[in-house]
Amino acid sequence: MSVEAKAAKQVIIDEIKERFENSSSVVVVDYLGITVAEADALRKELREAGVQFTVYKNTLVKRAIEGTEYEELGECLKGSSALAFSSEDATAAARILNKAIKKYKKMAFKGGVLDGAVLTPEQVVALADIPSREELIARFMGSIQAPISKFARTLKAIVDEGGEEGAPQESEAAEA
Repeated sequence: MSVEAKAAKQVIIDEIKERFENSSSVVVVDYLGITVAEADALRKELREAGVQFTVYKNTLVKRAIEGTEYEELGECLKGSSALAFSSEDATAAARILNKAIKKYKKMAFKGGVLDGAVLTPEQVVALADIPSREELIARFMGSIQAPISKFARTLKAIVDEGGEEGAPQESEAAEA
């Protein structure tokens, strides 16, 4: 192998290492069978969610993760493999890919990584079922606001009832 070819491969290996280090989650999927149009639509949706979806040679990925905490992931790198790197929302890649798997019925999870821990395909599916961070925050805020809103409505009802009955009594007292 020429020096230029080795240097080019090393650049790709370094890129893969960097992506693993900067990602909160990585999902490996067997993408075989999807059409170009389906792949383009999937890439667009992933890109909009801040997920990088790339196909690398399995040997280069294995070299990149060799000696790291992700090395165990190399066992699932057989056949066609695409990697989805998510740095912002740890569940985004798994969620979007899970929808695509259900929609196209052609792809399958091979494994993944979440905050340094290697995941099985079943664990990736479980990760996909977790709502996004924004959705969880919205649910939490809604649950906090519900009792406060109910309390405010109760106070308003008391004031409205008391205000109507209390007004004539005050005017009667003023006349006397």
